[in-house]
Amino acid sequence: VMPKSQQEQSTLRIKLARAGFRSDAAPMLFLASKTVLALMLAALGLVLGLASGQTPQKLVGLVVFLGGIGFMLPNVWLWMGCRKRSQKIREGLPDALDLMVISVEAGLGLDATIQRVAKELQHVHVELSEEFVITTMETQMGLPRQEALENLADRVGIPEIKSLVAVVNQAEKFGTSIAKTLRNQADAMRVKRRQAAEERAQKTAVKLMIPLVLFIFPSIMVVLGGPAMLQLLRSLGGMQGGR
Repeated sequence: VMPKSQQEQSTLRIKLARAGFRSDAAPMLFLASKTVLALMLAALGLVLGLASGQTPQKLVGLVVFLGGIGFMLPNVWLWMGCRKRSQKIREGLPDALDLMVISVEAGLGLDATIQRVAKELQHVHVELSEEFVITTMETQMGLPRQEALENLADRVGIPEIKSLVAVVNQAEKFGTSIAKTLRNQADAMRVKRRQAAEERAQKTAVKLMIPLVLFIFPSIMVVLGGPAMLQLLRSLGGMQGGR
């Protein structure tokens, strides 16, 4: 299960980093978990198949099926971790942009601004603060700021950060105002977040239809129609008794 090429190894490390796992042993532990889960579920399928007296064909199919599920479960877990962390970073980005605008307009340089914002967000938006800290460390080690920001976009992997990095690098390249650029990005981010909230609110009515139909409406029908049905049954019983 080890990646065959350097590119595959790099891709795996990026995925793990997006989920918040950056240690050197993270890829090895992840791949080991895939192997262990596959073998465990395959052994479980073998035991269940033998205990239930399945035919050899069904037994092999059960073992392969459960082994494949065990092999893929860590991928699902990693995908969910990346999605959850990306959502937290996306939620904290508008606040970070507002702080960056204030810091730049107060006279701080972009490097000092990123360092300051990382410090201010370390207790509120931990994931985004961590990414900014890494970017600050890279620039302090001598990496060009543009390359450090591009590494930030690659690590996070969300469109909002990529757009922000592209706009900031373009503003530095052409000498335009960084503060104005960040303010425009903050306004756009705020509008996008409001539109996303409105979209989720509009979907709520559709999502409520399923529990209403399955749980609420039957209960209402029982409450409203139950007494009438009981009265009808009593009336029919009385008529039959009279005859």
